[in-house]
Amino acid sequence: MPTTPTPTKARSLTMSRALANLLTYAMLIAGAVLMLGPFVFSVMTALKTARQFNTSPPLTPPNPVTFENFTALFSEQHQFYVPIAITAQVVIVMVVGQMFASILAAYAFSFLEFPGRDGLFWVYLATLMIPPVVTIIPLYIMMAELGWRNTFAGLVVPLMFGSPYAVFLLRENFRSMPSEIMDAARLDGAGTMRRLVSIVLPMNTPILATLLLITVVTHWNNFMWPSIIAPAPEWRVITVATAALQSQYDGNWTLVMAATTIALAPLLILFIIFQDRITQSIGVTGFR
Repeated sequence: MPTTPTPTKARSLTMSRALANLLTYAMLIAGAVLMLGPFVFSVMTALKTARQFNTSPPLTPPNPVTFENFTALFSEQHQFYVPIAITAQVVIVMVVGQMFASILAAYAFSFLEFPGRDGLFWVYLATLMIPPVVTIIPLYIMMAELGWRNTFAGLVVPLMFGSPYAVFLLRENFRSMPSEIMDAARLDGAGTMRRLVSIVLPMNTPILATLLLITVVTHWNNFMWPSIIAPAPEWRVITVATAALQSQYDGNWTLVMAATTIALAPLLILFIIFQDRITQSIGVTGFR
């Protein structure tokens, strides 16, 4: 028969649990402060005047609160709406191109039989080990030879046809599906594309939503390639335009932080919209 713990042991067990919970919440709060701190600092600085930022400690709350930095960004001098529009178009093209190409490639590597399939997949996956900076110069030369420097095509074409990470992530999830479902669909006469559209994609919506969010964040924050291939003011994306607000002798930090806040806002909204899907994808991946 189970023995009833003595009052001393019960008190000790309760204190241990309380201490464990306290330590857990302390770590969570520290992590939240570490993650949210830069965003809070960015917003606070964006709401200050340049004079207050230069004459008071950085963590001083804005007094008075001003929105002149945000209005200045959209004035005739800076025209920050142009980089926002260009970045949005780049992200849309990247999402459509990468999702379409990655889904088809992952489906082929998962369910289609052809000679050298696995070898080709591992060779493709091995390109993940190549640092992106290594390919910058060859890509730049190719785009310059095509006359695509400072053009929309130069911004999107080299990166829009899938990625090894996306193909690997989707392939592993596709291959973990029950084979009986695909066999039953094949016996019912469903063709290759019908199985993809009607079975594979609906059963993998959480991981597709997660990949969508990763793709948007990656290309919304992309800086190196746009700064090299399209440095002209009329083709600057939001990251390059934000960096251009600084000059050698004037940091313009209040303007920079206002631009940073504007750049972060859509990503936060997107994460709030898709957070349930992300949680589901983590659970489904762990369960499989």
